[in-house]
Amino acid sequence: MIPSDATEQSLSGLSRIAAFLRQQDWQDGERLGLTPTQMAILHLIRRRGPLRIAALAAQVGATQATVSDAVAALVAKGAVARVKDPADGRAVLATLTQAGERTVDDLADRPNALDGILAELEPRDRGDLNRVLVKLVRGLQDAGAIAPQRLCVTCRFFRPHHHDDAAKPHHCDFVNAAFGEPQLRLDCGDHEAADPDQARRTARRFDTAPPA
Repeated sequence: MIPSDATEQSLSGLSRIAAFLRQQDWQDGERLGLTPTQMAILHLIRRRGPLRIAALAAQVGATQATVSDAVAALVAKGAVARVKDPADGRAVLATLTQAGERTVDDLADRPNALDGILAELEPRDRGDLNRVLVKLVRGLQDAGAIAPQRLCVTCRFFRPHHHDDAAKPHHCDFVNAAFGEPQLRLDCGDHEAADPDQARRTARRFDTAPPA
């Protein structure tokens, strides 16, 4: 399939943003003596808690061998520790140490140019951006190109366009509250996957009932 000019322009824009983020990762990593893969692992463990190598590899988008080497390097640096999985004593989890927590805090305390631009977006623009990102990530997930993500739209607690309020059309049953497009989550710690039938219904309503 030959991409249309509009698709090429969108891909070009996304490529430029991805290139900026990669450059930022290399600069931050060089300062802290970390590779981008190591930083991605630290951020992922902070968000999701202790994880097995296989789960880390799936989310980081690298081979298990690459992630295993990266974890070994982080253990040597004192940023990560290996602990037994309480659910399976034969398995090992990678968890952050106090030093690892401080490293992630250090990274978070150094905003980049994109942070400032995102912070200045109007609520409607932020909502539009989040909505598009949800569709892109869900599409990649459905195509098997990336590991499943903790999206609102794939969660059993999510009720898209449940309210008539254009500013807060969605509802989360977990917290029993209405919310708007700017608050759509692409990685929610309270996510529980919907069953396939519910997921299809939710996605269809999310896609076919756009905000006013």
